[in-house]
Amino acid sequence: MKLPVYIVNAFSSEPFRGNPAAVCPLPEWLDESTMQSIASQHNLSETAFIVADGKDYQIRWFTPAEEVPLCGHATLAAAEVIRRFLEPDCQGVGFLSMSGRLDVHFEQDRVCLNFPAMPAEVAISPGNLGKGLGLEPREVLVAEYYLAVLDSEAQVRALRPDMALLASLDRKAVIVTAPGDEVDFVSRFFAPRLAVDEDPVTGSAHCTLVPYWASRLGKTSLRARQLSHRGGELFCQQIGDRVQIGGYARLYLQGEIII
Repeated sequence: MKLPVYIVNAFSSEPFRGNPAAVCPLPEWLDESTMQSIASQHNLSETAFIVADGKDYQIRWFTPAEEVPLCGHATLAAAEVIRRFLEPDCQGVGFLSMSGRLDVHFEQDRVCLNFPAMPAEVAISPGNLGKGLGLEPREVLVAEYYLAVLDSEAQVRALRPDMALLASLDRKAVIVTAPGDEVDFVSRFFAPRLAVDEDPVTGSAHCTLVPYWASRLGKTSLRARQLSHRGGELFCQQIGDRVQIGGYARLYLQGEIII
């Protein structure tokens, strides 16, 4: 069996930056174990599988370890593949997912995701969070993941977490954030329980980051930067109970999977 595959660097217009995601368009769903094996073979933070469904596309996302209910950068990558190869020059894409309908539109070269907002609530910091990060956050909140708020961009950049301690927490990932020096806010994302020690750029984390920073800064349009080694830039908006997460995409590879 031969399957088309694309690797797209999401949230960057430059090669070798942003978050690489594999995208596999399928005529129909493969069995779950095969999709998981493909994602594990790719060993990228996410592999997206898409199947046409009328005018829309069903989408599923797999880390090297398991399927996840929502992924931003792989959705952005999938939309870019559809625009470039499957439906050239389309103006938008509708995805049907475990997290509901996700609409994507294009603003020239920028891909804009419309995702559900996931506001965080104030929480008591679990003991291994501060120990795992190497410092105590000024504030800890929780939604799908822990949100650890620090005082400065420099603190976020300097983190060298203990992944074993973070993996022991009762949430699958930790978002770390602080005010940005040149943007509204910066972040990093650690998910050792998902076999992704540090994700280069995490669209879904901004479903929680955008409501937090929109409230704290009193503004609805926000520019963000993720401070991983590869780095990425995001253009965000709070729109009621939804967030818009925009970014650029750069095709890296086009090929075939042979199984």
